[in-house]
Amino acid sequence: MYTPEMIKRFTHPKFMKVIKNPDGYARVGSEICGDEMEYYIKVKDGKINKIGFKTFGCAASIATSDMLAELSIGKTLDEAKKIAEEGVIKKLKGLPQVKFHCANLATKALRAAIDNFESKK
Repeated sequence: MYTPEMIKRFTHPKFMKVIKNPDGYARVGSEICGDEMEYYIKVKDGKINKIGFKTFGCAASIATSDMLAELSIGKTLDEAKKIAEEGVIKKLKGLPQVKFHCANLATKALRAAIDNFESKK
């Protein structure tokens, strides 16, 4: 059901942490399943140089949050905004279709954190 990459991301997430005094922050929730995600970003020279998340939800939500964080590090804000849920799912080497909404929620949360940063400028 879950790929080895997805299981690894759920059991040992690299980016699950709170970043103090983030440049951008967002918390979003899913009406589908009730999961919630928080993203914290630090931006330097127009790029995400530090990222963290907290996810309150299922294994797929944690795994997609962690993978998206990894895909975002070093990217410009525009590049990070363009990361689609399909890209997250592909990097996880698959996800059950009933869990696709988790990848969608992660991308929504990251975009909201970037929007939060940009609104402060």
